[in-house]
Amino acid sequence: MLKGLFVVLLMFSCNTGVYAADAFSAVRCGSDVRKALLKRTIPNERVVIIEERHKDLGLKDLGGTRVSDDVSLITWRICGDEYVMLVNNSGFVRDVLKFPDHSKQSPQFIGFCSLRGENMEEEVIGVFERNGNGKGVGDMSPVQFAWRIDVKQAKLIKMETEELLCSRSGIITVDGGL
Repeated sequence: MLKGLFVVLLMFSCNTGVYAADAFSAVRCGSDVRKALLKRTIPNERVVIIEERHKDLGLKDLGGTRVSDDVSLITWRICGDEYVMLVNNSGFVRDVLKFPDHSKQSPQFIGFCSLRGENMEEEVIGVFERNGNGKGVGDMSPVQFAWRIDVKQAKLIKMETEELLCSRSGIITVDGGL
């Protein structure tokens, strides 16, 4: 009887540990959040459950978008900062970027851009320059920060922003853009 009770208790303690060990379990505020999240898995469960389990991190889902059949771009607020992640269909975190501040005057975007007048094939995520500084063409505006989304490698690749113009129709920021 005692031996059976021990086995049941052992099963519960092992099962609980596995359940709680998601990508965010390795994160500590003040540590390297990117390193803690890389190559870990975000569970396929309701966001409110994940947020509640990790309220010590101030965890908040800020939304996401599918960038290919196999990869999604998901944004989370963690420890007061915004992080963009490329995640495969299994929830495996392939890349993480601590995203720079953005505002109504300098909104965040995801979309297609042109570099030196040539349309780019891959989508870009970034932050527009404050009010475009009058350098835009049509709905295309200059950017402060930009990363190319390489879906084949599931990587966010930093770009030079000189002569890079991106469509304002791709504004995704929660602060509403201009």
